[in-house]
Amino acid sequence: MKTIDEYMKLPYRMEIVEDTSEGGFVASFPDLKGCITCADTADEALRLAMDAKRAWLEAAIEDGYDIPLPDTDDSYSGQFKFRMPKSLHRQLAERAKLEGISMNQYCLYLLSTNDAIHSFQRRHNG
Repeated sequence: MKTIDEYMKLPYRMEIVEDTSEGGFVASFPDLKGCITCADTADEALRLAMDAKRAWLEAAIEDGYDIPLPDTDDSYSGQFKFRMPKSLHRQLAERAKLEGISMNQYCLYLLSTNDAIHSFQRRHNG
């Protein structure tokens, strides 16, 4: 079992999101379920998030709760299989050819562009 200080040094992903309905900002650690705090400013949310993380870890250790390690990119291979209709496959292959890139590169471009748009909309539309 690690100490509090060892857990505090691990690279847990933190999210700070503006609370458009209540005002202020919400900070959380997705890998540490229920570890969340609120503040009036993003800077304050960042500071309070570290306090919340420490308190969450202390309570978890005290209660004998199994503390998950941070999710890292090492957990993902960068590959997945995807089935699609033949007509869509043809359309994607033709568009990639027009762009002068592989279909894999074209699909990566589409996925990353649409993910960025979706993330932006989610942050700005609540």
